[in-house]
Amino acid sequence: MTTPGYWYALAYWTGGMVVALLNQRRLHGWRFAGMSALLFALLMMFMTATDGVDRVYFIPCMLLVFSILVLHVFSMCEFGVCKAVYFSVQAFILGELMASLAWQIAYYLGVTSGQGMTPMGGNLLLIAVCTLVAGTIYFILKRYKEDNDSLEIGWKEMTIALTIGLVAYALSNMSYISQDSPFSSRFPAEIFIIRTCVDLGGMAILMAYHMTLRELRVNMEREYLQRLLHMQGENYRMAEESVELVNQKYHDLKHQIALLRSGANTPEGIEMLNRMENEIKSYEAQNKTGNKVLDTMLTAKSLQCQHQGISLTCVADGKELDFMDPLDLSALIGNALDNAMESVMKMDDPGKRLIHLSVARQKQFVRIRVENCYTGSLRFEHGDLTTTKADRRYHGFGMKSIRRIVEKYGGSTTIDAKDGWFELRILLPVHATAEK
Repeated sequence: MTTPGYWYALAYWTGGMVVALLNQRRLHGWRFAGMSALLFALLMMFMTATDGVDRVYFIPCMLLVFSILVLHVFSMCEFGVCKAVYFSVQAFILGELMASLAWQIAYYLGVTSGQGMTPMGGNLLLIAVCTLVAGTIYFILKRYKEDNDSLEIGWKEMTIALTIGLVAYALSNMSYISQDSPFSSRFPAEIFIIRTCVDLGGMAILMAYHMTLRELRVNMEREYLQRLLHMQGENYRMAEESVELVNQKYHDLKHQIALLRSGANTPEGIEMLNRMENEIKSYEAQNKTGNKVLDTMLTAKSLQCQHQGISLTCVADGKELDFMDPLDLSALIGNALDNAMESVMKMDDPGKRLIHLSVARQKQFVRIRVENCYTGSLRFEHGDLTTTKADRRYHGFGMKSIRRIVEKYGGSTTIDAKDGWFELRILLPVHATAEK
């Protein structure tokens, strides 16, 4: 007495839909519905046609079923191959659990009633079990939906998930292969209990492994952000010392020019000294925003930009940022300008290596805006910019650090990119205080 093939088809498809709804989707609207219906029909036809197939063809057929499920997940979600296989294992074992649980309940009700269940009653039971189990899994994992997008799945993670799924599937179906093993039985009721319990255990292990990967990712991200904040603090201290030294040299140079001017006898010499003096005055006038931390960061970044051929302009009322902790402010401005500098350095035309920073009061908020040219395509997830580097697990923390600092002060961050211009907008409440 085996579970009908079309029961598994519905259960596998439901498992795939749970995965699709818990992740960033590749298809939307009628395309999503159309592809879902197509893959459901494909699973239904194949599972019905191969129902009761000989044992020699069983494994190839199941491999093909799993391949269809991988196609389902890959076509629905913005996954690479490894991530699609990883989540397909979850969908497959979830489908196994739903089908085996529904069939176990149907068998029990049929035995206790002595009349068996009608096909209609069995189908309604299957739909009810799939809805209940899939809905429970969905609501458990829904709160972690956004974490799935940043979760990096490679060959190692995929192989571990495949191994867990393979072991769970093999043990749950052992009674159909050999009834003389320690993990099998000759009695239908025991067979169904073993299969359901093993599938439940396999699903629990897969979810535990998934949550472990998520916690590792969260801990790694927290560690990187703390390290990045510390590094920005060290950079600020170094920049402060460097700017102090430069200011001292410029101050000494002013007196040296005054001394040289007293001994200059030619118009050319006087003109050269005047030009040098004007350049010093220009340096003294720039990056004087009224906030020492902001002045230091702007001066240090300006020197870097000059060295790299980048034009950095700034219009800022730094006094409006006095409420921010110096390390937070240096990390915020440092990360924003570092991201902008990295972006404009990709421009082939040196004339387009432009960055503009503005800080101004806007009603009850301080508005910080960083604009820069960019080239190529940008990737957004949930309205947030993600790194374009190949290995995402070790990159993209600059923007995360900015968001974390802004949220710490109760502010908001928005980004916009169009017509070759990237814009980062930050709004901070005027009387904000850092939330510890």
